[in-house]
Amino acid sequence: MFGKAPRVLPSVGLSGSGALSHVYIQHPPLRCRVPGSVGLFYDDANKLVLSATAGQVFAWKTNSLPQQSTPTSDAVGEGPVLSIRYSLDGKVIAIQRSNIEIEFRNRETGEAFVQKCKSESESILGFFWTDCPTCDLIIIKTCGLDLCTYESGLKALRLVDTRKLNVNWYVYTHESRMILLASGMQCNTFTAFQFSSGGVIRLPRFEMAMTKAEANQKPVLYAEDLHIITIYGRIYCLQVDRVAMLLHFHRFYRDAVMQQGSFPIYSSKIAVNVVDNVILVHQVDAKVVIMYDIISDSHVPISAPLPLLLRGLPRVNGSSSGFSNIDAVDLETDEIRDHEDIIYGDGWTFRTPDLICDAAHGTLWRIHLDLEAIAASSSEVSSVLEFLQRRKLESIKAKQLCLSIMRTQILERQPVPVVSRAIDTLVMSYLHSMKMGISIQGRPVGDIHRNSIKHGPVSGGEREYRQSISGDVQTESTGVTTGSLVNIRSSIGSDAEENVNLELLGSGSGDSHTAADIEQPLQPQGSGSGENQSESDIPGQRELQVASAAISPDEMYQFIFAPVEEEMAGDPAYLVAIIVEYLRSAASEKLKVHPNLNMMTIQLLARSERFAELWMFVLNKIVEPSKEVALQLLGSGRQNFMTRKLGMDMLRKLMLHHDYVLLLVQDGYYIEALRYARKNKVISIRPSVFLEAAVSSNNSHHLAAVLRFFVDSNPTFKNTTDYSMYRRILNEMSTVAAA
Repeated sequence: MFGKAPRVLPSVGLSGSGALSHVYIQHPPLRCRVPGSVGLFYDDANKLVLSATAGQVFAWKTNSLPQQSTPTSDAVGEGPVLSIRYSLDGKVIAIQRSNIEIEFRNRETGEAFVQKCKSESESILGFFWTDCPTCDLIIIKTCGLDLCTYESGLKALRLVDTRKLNVNWYVYTHESRMILLASGMQCNTFTAFQFSSGGVIRLPRFEMAMTKAEANQKPVLYAEDLHIITIYGRIYCLQVDRVAMLLHFHRFYRDAVMQQGSFPIYSSKIAVNVVDNVILVHQVDAKVVIMYDIISDSHVPISAPLPLLLRGLPRVNGSSSGFSNIDAVDLETDEIRDHEDIIYGDGWTFRTPDLICDAAHGTLWRIHLDLEAIAASSSEVSSVLEFLQRRKLESIKAKQLCLSIMRTQILERQPVPVVSRAIDTLVMSYLHSMKMGISIQGRPVGDIHRNSIKHGPVSGGEREYRQSISGDVQTESTGVTTGSLVNIRSSIGSDAEENVNLELLGSGSGDSHTAADIEQPLQPQGSGSGENQSESDIPGQRELQVASAAISPDEMYQFIFAPVEEEMAGDPAYLVAIIVEYLRSAASEKLKVHPNLNMMTIQLLARSERFAELWMFVLNKIVEPSKEVALQLLGSGRQNFMTRKLGMDMLRKLMLHHDYVLLLVQDGYYIEALRYARKNKVISIRPSVFLEAAVSSNNSHHLAAVLRFFVDSNPTFKNTTDYSMYRRILNEMSTVAAA
């Protein structure tokens, strides 16, 4: 996406001096060491790490990582353990004891039974539990698939259906509910099924192409060469081509499997993780990670390859080695630290989406993105903002970074077209969040920004958006045209835009196909063992998963324009040019901006005495009419009659009759104010306001006219104290004039 050498500042508090990385694991890991363990397994359906011993299995919830947690334990009897998985309701443990038998144990009663292959010619390759409505368990055999239901009362499995085909090996992830069955001499012919809560979907058989070497014209594909991943709700398969040193990625549709590109690889051993929809390709031999965000049009890496970093590892003070009375705990801690600071150890296995399991030492790590380092590693601001806006796991941090980047761009007076593209990115992201119903600040966008859109639905993709703003698009509620904004922009920001390449930002809409998508299945509501909730079910985590980094119009004003206006001094022309860009972008999508932004624009123009441009903003309704804007015009127009008149006209057009009459009186036009009040039936202003203005003018004729107006309009006015007092004042003024 960015494709430029990083310029990240040295990280603070990281493992190693001057360490530089965009991806890291955090110490301490989840430690799953159990004496006598015969193996470490990962149950991706229930998000459990399982350690089996002679007669027991211990389970740790991975959502407790990195905090240490007490595992649950169950008796499973003695015997070999090839694979172990809990049922989705957490009531049954299934253990593959050999290639011909699977043992099932009820966790509540302890009752058990064994399911064996009926034919000696077939063997079990594996199994998994499913939330498919027609079956509970899928057993993968060399002769095909057995779809079974678990009958607890009968202590047996009931065969529902079979799918006959030759199977060499398989790959499955519960996240995608997708299984790939490899067959053929080269293991490159695949049959794919998806077992989800919506039913069973069988995809057409397909082949994966492999580059032939001169020494091997029939290369064989292995299970470790395939990785099923889920990104932005879409299911993909990554295929390692060792001869071509490429990583091909295929996308699954209901009626087709399409190859959609390739990534270069630089290591013979490749591992894959997915963190927040970002693909991490570990070049294990080279000990670096390459990141891809394939929703963007470009399939280049997000940044340059950098190593995986270990953060938070405690360091031992060198003076401590002189003590002779180090106890056993300290020795054990040293031993743990010695192997835990080894990156890409021999015992590491990578579990999708974001876990690394060190089976040799019984530890589990979770991989994290360093958004701050990624944001600092590229000068392509709009690309960085697009990347940050798509992040969900750390949406608050992503939003803070976006706000900081925008403030910095303006304070550093970057070229207006560059800032304009960044603004367009933020506006489109906010509109997309509103359209998708994604929450902002932990609440549904409809609840907090219900009035942000003026009329109609949001527009289509980025390209359609840019086409729509190329001409004069009328905004119904304000009458603002993007053409008029462009004209004003050229007159206001001409100095700031000189010698700048007006290159358009590329679309970030991603790929599109006519084939029907296979989307990511929804997680079942009760998945996992009794106390083993998935991360999506943890209170507080769910909000983070659906929150958005999108920036609302209120936040644009409060955290970008208002702070920047306070810090910037001197000629405000540049800031006005940036505000015009934001108004243009918002108007093209009928987005309502914060009202204070209109007032700020008037202040900036009036401060620099650019009244002609200010009039243009008001007359073309680029500044949306409101009472606050009108009062700001009146305040800014003390030194300019035309500006004050614009404010008065705005009050009148907004039918704010009370305020309009008061301002006429304040300006000495109390006779005109009386006429306007009578015409528009303004009865909320006390007569004394007009009478006092007439007295201040020292004109007895005007005072007499005002008194006569109120007597004619209200016969009871003669009985008031105001009439008596001002009648007496009128008599005194007449006596003085006669003398």
